[in-house]
Amino acid sequence: MARGITESDVHGAADELVAAGERPTVERIRAHLGTGSPNTVTRWLETWWRALGGRLQDKRQAFSTAEVPAAVAALAGEWWGLALEAGRAIAVESLTGDRALLLSQQDALDQARASFSDEAAALLDRAEAAAQAERAAAARIAELQRLVSQLEGRLEEVAQQRDAALTRADVAETLRQAAELRVQALQEAAQSERESVSQHIRAVENRALSEIDRARQEVKELRRQLATLTKESAEVQKALRERADRSNTEAWDASREAVVQRARADALEHQLAELRNLPADLEAVLRRGSAQSTPRKRTTRPKGKPETLKKAQAKKK
Repeated sequence: MARGITESDVHGAADELVAAGERPTVERIRAHLGTGSPNTVTRWLETWWRALGGRLQDKRQAFSTAEVPAAVAALAGEWWGLALEAGRAIAVESLTGDRALLLSQQDALDQARASFSDEAAALLDRAEAAAQAERAAAARIAELQRLVSQLEGRLEEVAQQRDAALTRADVAETLRQAAELRVQALQEAAQSERESVSQHIRAVENRALSEIDRARQEVKELRRQLATLTKESAEVQKALRERADRSNTEAWDASREAVVQRARADALEHQLAELRNLPADLEAVLRRGSAQSTPRKRTTRPKGKPETLKKAQAKKK
């Protein structure tokens, strides 16, 4: 919008246009000045037209007072009146066109103002909707942030629980491996002891059967061996019980193996208990052999074997 235009600027521009032989209009004045709004130029142009008659009358009076012949003065007055009428007609025509232009521009401005008002109302509604949407989005974002914080806390708790579970699993795996190693060690020890006892018993039986003629000399040794075996069996049973008790607290498999070992040890003890009767049977055989005065060689065996020896051989088989 043009600024800084005054009434004197518009009047001066109109006078210059008239002097140049042009009719002063709003567009010509604006083009001549290079600035100015249509409303302002129209307002000051109307004041110029209203003051034009007075200015011309003043010039007419000044011209009539000059020393000229009466006929010339009258003719000049008539010409001047005609000029005034023509100027008025031109001014009226110009003002009519300007008024029509201004009215059309005013209507366009009113329509634009109404359109702008509608657009402004629509923009205000859209701005209010956008503000409400923004507030709703902010509330939703705050809620989502709260949920994210809760989820992060839950994830951290789950991670801690997972780490604790993994630690417990590692500890359990370590204990299981240790229990397996202990069970394996117990199994190997029990197997070794069982084989040792079995070998020892087989050796005793072989010696008893192959050297029956030396039974008297070996009875004492057999008793000592039986005592040793009994002690060893008791120690084995005690060791197995202790190991089974320790293994029972660490692993159920080790406890079951210890029970099996105890059962086997009980079987061995039963076998050893039956072997305790072997010296008496051997003495009976020797007494019967002494009662019979028949000499026998060391390599021969008595024809009639006691029932105990039969049982011993059957067990050996």
